[in-house]
Amino acid sequence: MSAAPSLANLPVTALKGVGDSFAQTLAKLNLFTVQDVLFHLPLRYLDRTTVVPIGDLAPNTSVVLEGTVVRCDVVMGRRRSLVVTLRDETGQVNLRFYHFTGAQKAQFAVGAEVRCFGDPRLGASGIELYHPEYELIQPGAAYKPVDQSLTPVYPTTEGLSQARLRKLTSQAVALMRTSPPAELLPAEINRRFGVETLAHALAYVHFPPKEAPIPALVAGTHPCQQRLAFEEMLAHHLALQESREQARQETAPRLPVDSKLLQDFYDSLPFSPTNAQQRVIRDIHADLSQPQPMLRLVQGDVGSGKTLVAAAAALAAVGNGWQVALAAPTEILAEQHKRNFERWLAPLGFQVAWLVGKLTAKQKEKTLEQIAHGEAHLVVGTHALFQEQVRFAKLGLVIIDEQHRFGVHQRLSLRDKNAASGAAPIFPHQLVMTATPIPRTLAMTAYADLDLSVIDELPPGRTPVNTVLISQQRRADVIERVRDACLAGRQVYWVCTLVEDSETLAAAAAEEMASRLRQSLPELQIGLIHGRLNSRDKEQTMAQFKDGHIQLLVATTVIEVGVDVPNASLMIIENPERLGLAQLHQLRGRVGRGNIESHCVLLYGHPLSKVAKERLQVMRRTHDGFVIAEEDLRIRGPGELLGTRQTGALQFRLADLERDAHMIPLVHETAELLHTYNQALIRPLIQRWFAHQQHYVKG
Repeated sequence: MSAAPSLANLPVTALKGVGDSFAQTLAKLNLFTVQDVLFHLPLRYLDRTTVVPIGDLAPNTSVVLEGTVVRCDVVMGRRRSLVVTLRDETGQVNLRFYHFTGAQKAQFAVGAEVRCFGDPRLGASGIELYHPEYELIQPGAAYKPVDQSLTPVYPTTEGLSQARLRKLTSQAVALMRTSPPAELLPAEINRRFGVETLAHALAYVHFPPKEAPIPALVAGTHPCQQRLAFEEMLAHHLALQESREQARQETAPRLPVDSKLLQDFYDSLPFSPTNAQQRVIRDIHADLSQPQPMLRLVQGDVGSGKTLVAAAAALAAVGNGWQVALAAPTEILAEQHKRNFERWLAPLGFQVAWLVGKLTAKQKEKTLEQIAHGEAHLVVGTHALFQEQVRFAKLGLVIIDEQHRFGVHQRLSLRDKNAASGAAPIFPHQLVMTATPIPRTLAMTAYADLDLSVIDELPPGRTPVNTVLISQQRRADVIERVRDACLAGRQVYWVCTLVEDSETLAAAAAEEMASRLRQSLPELQIGLIHGRLNSRDKEQTMAQFKDGHIQLLVATTVIEVGVDVPNASLMIIENPERLGLAQLHQLRGRVGRGNIESHCVLLYGHPLSKVAKERLQVMRRTHDGFVIAEEDLRIRGPGELLGTRQTGALQFRLADLERDAHMIPLVHETAELLHTYNQALIRPLIQRWFAHQQHYVKG
C-alpha cells in the first residue's frame, strides 16, 4: 500500500484561479484540498450529444433542442415570468424564465434561432422548459457541432458555476497523474471491478472519453463508477461502526425501569401489549439500564403499536427523574402523541408538555421555562425542539419518530441540550422509530450505528384492508362507491399523488379533484389538504375530518404518517403507480384502524407497465410491510425505502443503495477483513470520503 497522497494536503488555492475569496466559496461544499475536488463526484451526466426534435419531447429527460422564436411575452400570473415560444418543423415548446432582464427579453426577438438545453416538465401550457441553458445561433454563422461526450454535473453552491467546477476538476485530474491517491483497498478489489487503479476510475468518471458507453454512465453501472461507489459504501459502513464505538465510550444515565410503575402503566391500558411489543420493550429497558447511550432503531409496521413502546421507554426515564424529548415530523402527529402520552402518563403523575411552531410567544416562553426547570417530564414537539433556546434540566432519553423526516444533525443536536452534564458530559439515550419496514440486510448497512428491534406482530382487532386495482376508466363507479360509504356514516380519503415531483402541481391536482368531487357529490362535506396550505389550515381541516364534520378528505400524500381516524374505512389512491410500495403501504394504513371492514382502491392510469402492475399486485396480496419491503427490494431496489443518496448518517456522493445493493455483502466482508488485518487503513478511508462530515458520524 502506498503512503498518504500529497494531494490530500494540497490546498485548493494551489489550483489556478482559486484565491482566498473563492476558496471560501469552495469551503461551502467542503472542498478544502485538491483531493476533496477529486472526490467531489458528478451527480449525473448531461447528454448534449444529440439535438432532439421538439415534437419528440417527453417530461423528465434532459435534452438539447433547436428552434426559431415565434413569440416572446412577459406573462403576469402568480409569479411574473418571461415565456419564449420556440418552433421547429415538428412542433413548438415554451421556455419559461422567472428571473430575467430586459436585455434577455430583447435577445429573444421573433425569428431568432436558439439552441437550448434543459429538462422538459409539465407546466401551465403543457410541456415547458424552466430556465434552460441557451445560446443564440447567429445568422450565417458556421454550424456549431453538439458535444462529443457526456458532460458531468456536480453538486454546487451559490457563486460556483458548473463550468468553473469542471475547470477546477480538470486541473485536479492533471495533478493526479503525477500524484495519484493511495490505494487503500486490497488489489483484489480493483481486479474484481476490472479497473486498473483508483486514479484511472476517478479520471474516467469525471471526464468520460468520447467512446464511453453512455447508457452505463447515465445508469451509474460503469465499472469505474461501481469501483468508487464500493469504496464510498465501505467508508460509510466503517464510519458508522466507528460512530457506534465512540458512542460506547460516552456516559449516559442508568435508567432501570421501576417494575411497579411499568405494571401500573400496563394495568391502565384497555388492552394487553402484544408479545412483539413486550419483546422490544425488554430490549429497550435492558439498554437503558446501562451507563452507555442506547442507540436503537425500532421498526414497526403501520399500526403495530410503536407509540406504546415509546411510552414504556419514556417511563424508565421519567421514573428515574430524567426528562424525555419526543420529536415528530408534523404538528398533527405531535398533537396525537401528546394526547396519547397525557392519557397514559398524567395519571401516573408525570407532566407532558409540547413545543410546536403554532404556540403563542407567551405559551412558548412558559413551556421553555418548564423544560429548563425540569417541571416538564416529557416534551413532545416538532422541529421546534431543535431551536437554540430549548434547554433541558436533565435530558435522559431522546425519541425520534419517523427519523427520515429529520436531518441527522438535528437528531444529534438534542444531545447537546442537557444542562445536567456538568464537568463530565452525560449523553441522553436515543430511540429512533420508523414505520418504513426495511429488509434486514439493508438496515445493517444503512443503520450500522444502531441496534435494531422489530415489532413484527399487529395488535388483535386490526381489520385487514381489502385492496383492489381499478382503472381510471371506471372513475364514475368509484365515485358512487364513495357516495354510498359516506351516506352510510363512514369517512373516505381521496389521495392525489405527487405530479412530476412538484408540490405546486400536486396541490393544483388535489384542488381540481376536490372541485370535481364537489360537483359530483354536492350532498357531502368535502375537505382539502395539500402541502402548500399553512400548518394551521391543514390542522384545522384534519381536526374536522377526525371529528366527523368532513366526510370526504381530498389530500396529497401529506396525510401519509400517523394520523388516526378509526371511522375512515375507504381510501382511493389516484395513480398509485407513481408511488413506492412503502409509501402506498403507509397511506393504506390510514384506513382499517377501527373494527369496520375497510377498503383501499388503487385507481391506476393507462398504460400500466409490466413492472408497475407487478408492484401493485403485491399490495393486493399482502398487508405485511416487511414482505412488501422485500418485494420492492426484489422488483425495484431499496431507493424508495431509504432515499437514493441519503441514508444512515451520511450523504452519499456516488453510491446509490437502489442500484448498488448487490455490493452490500462484499462491503461487510471487506470491512471485516480491514478490522482483522489492517486497521491502520480504516481511518484514512473514512477521512477520504467523510473528513468534513464528522459531525454526522459521531452518534
